[in-house]
Amino acid sequence: MILGAACIGADANPAVDQTAPPPIDHVFIIVLENRNYDATFGPGSAGPYLADTLVKQGALLTQYYGIGHASLDNYIAMIAGIAPNPSTQGDCPVFTNFVETGMSPDGQPIGLGCVYPTHVLTIGNQLAGAGKTWRAYLEDMGNNPSREAATCAHPAIGAVDPTERADNTNHDRYATKHSPFMYFHAVIDSASCAQHVVPLTNLDADLRANTPNFSFIVPNLCHDGHDPSCVDQPGGLAGIDEFLAHWVPAITHSAAFKHGLLVITFDESGNDDTSCCDEPSGPNTRVPGGGGPGGGRTGAVLLSPYIAPGTISAAPYNHYSLLRTIEDIFRLQPYLGYAGRPGLAPLGADVFTRR
Repeated sequence: MILGAACIGADANPAVDQTAPPPIDHVFIIVLENRNYDATFGPGSAGPYLADTLVKQGALLTQYYGIGHASLDNYIAMIAGIAPNPSTQGDCPVFTNFVETGMSPDGQPIGLGCVYPTHVLTIGNQLAGAGKTWRAYLEDMGNNPSREAATCAHPAIGAVDPTERADNTNHDRYATKHSPFMYFHAVIDSASCAQHVVPLTNLDADLRANTPNFSFIVPNLCHDGHDPSCVDQPGGLAGIDEFLAHWVPAITHSAAFKHGLLVITFDESGNDDTSCCDEPSGPNTRVPGGGGPGGGRTGAVLLSPYIAPGTISAAPYNHYSLLRTIEDIFRLQPYLGYAGRPGLAPLGADVFTRR
């Protein structure tokens, strides 16, 4: 059945077993858009493949939260542990450099802007430094070559971002603001960026051979649920289900998934400013909700051979918790940004219910 808020019950804040993660060697993350937990996973959900079929196959995290609004700050938190600033809260319609004026004691760059300087690293940089492989797969990237490149696609520094809205004429619904690695000079200034940030069409071949250790998968503006409808494909939760029904089996039937983990989560809720996990606002903004902390309760679904089908966890987690978990899986240190906050719990034995 589709699970609603009633499933939380009396165990809203259970103790989490923080044992070492299982021996996972491939992590896949699919990021979706802008849905409250009750709309996605409650009774009568318009996305039954996600809310029912996949929940029965894996673990439902009923208390998973975004860290702010709007989109970009959440995506950046997932890969670098960086809290919002006013520019990333606004999705950076102009692709400006982040002007740094200092660094906080807990690893947060102090300043304003969009593209972080070279010394600010992502999990991609950590993985490469540890001899691991990674790729970001972006649906529709490069479909309109006059708008963005086919790989490592981003505007010029100081330019207006032409991908803020879908280009339906050319079937190009790529959005830079949903491609977080593009906001780090440590990635975009590297000669390897074009090998790391690629169109989604590359994923089929990569699943057959040489699957990266870490795959960050972003649907287009219809398939991620951002746009409610599109001229030639469904949007909203129907678009999400269409995307997942194709790609989830492709991932879970691949050889890489034998010791794998697939995370399906949302960047933020639709209209909820709540938070969890004692999330701090960061040094650059201190306004609740739109300024962070508080991206609202979204829920997340995880599939893995190390997760018993039908698992439900009501432990509180957020994007920083997820980043910390992935860093633990690949033994990456030091933790990035707020992933390293004392007391922050990675996903534990409440999620990884098989060993």
